[in-house]
Amino acid sequence: MSSILIIDDEKAIRKTLSEILSYEGYKIDDAENGEEGLKKFSEKTYDVVLCDIKMPKIDGMEFLEKAKTVNPDVPIIMISGHGTIETAVEAVKKGAFDYVSKPPDLNRLLITIRNAMDRQTLVTETRALKKKVKRTQDMIGTSEGILRIKDTIEKVAPTDARVLITGENGVGKELVARWIHEKSNRAEGPLVEVNCAAIPSELIESELFGHEKGSFTSAIKQRIGKFEQATGGTLFLDEIGDMSLSAQAKVLRALQEGKITRVGADKDINVDVRVIAATNKDLMQEVDAKTFRLDLYHRLSVILIHVASLNERKEDIPELADFFLGEIASDYNQPKKAIDAGAIEALKSYNWTGNIRELRNVVERLVILSGKTITEGDVHNYVFPG
Repeated sequence: MSSILIIDDEKAIRKTLSEILSYEGYKIDDAENGEEGLKKFSEKTYDVVLCDIKMPKIDGMEFLEKAKTVNPDVPIIMISGHGTIETAVEAVKKGAFDYVSKPPDLNRLLITIRNAMDRQTLVTETRALKKKVKRTQDMIGTSEGILRIKDTIEKVAPTDARVLITGENGVGKELVARWIHEKSNRAEGPLVEVNCAAIPSELIESELFGHEKGSFTSAIKQRIGKFEQATGGTLFLDEIGDMSLSAQAKVLRALQEGKITRVGADKDINVDVRVIAATNKDLMQEVDAKTFRLDLYHRLSVILIHVASLNERKEDIPELADFFLGEIASDYNQPKKAIDAGAIEALKSYNWTGNIRELRNVVERLVILSGKTITEGDVHNYVFPG
């Protein structure tokens, strides 16, 4: 049920508006002056505020200014029987959603309230989307390994040096790649990601370099490859250790000459791409096994960044758990749950074979299954096997 705060020094107006809006399904609070209204506004989040302008103690304009410093997102509709066009313009300039004269036309007032709530919904959704987008820019932790990675990113990002990121599955290699791109001179360009392990070997060349119409049976139209899509930006080749040898040869040429050739074509295309690669494999072992080219390894590994496993940086678990609790609370639109010290210690004793990804899943499980505070008992009941 949406809540509305009515602030007016006229008891009859408060009573009438309360009855009408309650009938419309709104939950109503009221205040007889701006001072009382500001106190209630500071203690509770309302969906809309209806505020008179001429009031004792704190008038409507002063309330509007102070309320905007408390919570700028709540729409405030000003109402007055003494208003002028100048007053209405001043109120809107100071942040009022709208201005309604007394006695209010009830249909217009209800429409204005609905419009205010619609806008508030859009503001909330936009903020949630921005948070989701921004999540990729967060690197949580203060362990020595994380601080070293952050320092390396600061030094490497402004250059066009190629970077090879190594580490187990789930440690956050993609996150490091995104940080490098965001802090680079190419940040305004595209970041194009390719999971080499997820693409069949017979299709990887078409995916990376594109193809011409008719170049093979299912090539019913021309396709632009990832290298061309990433021109002016960054190409992130994830799990590059799973790339076929024939595709490796073409990637090597693209890195050496800045040129690619679409499948089924003989024309070279110039590409301006920074390549960041990642793998969970030991590429030197793959070189010994003759499944990875040594010359490509040297081309990719101008800068080497190793991302430690969660088991190697368990001191970051309290900060990571707190971050995930906030993130999950936002996703579920519910208050953030607390986690006690015993639960944190229990999490630190766990063997995190799935790394950060597994920790995030475990925290979400605990949020769903635990009470208001996540306890050590909850961890033993819902996390530890057996």
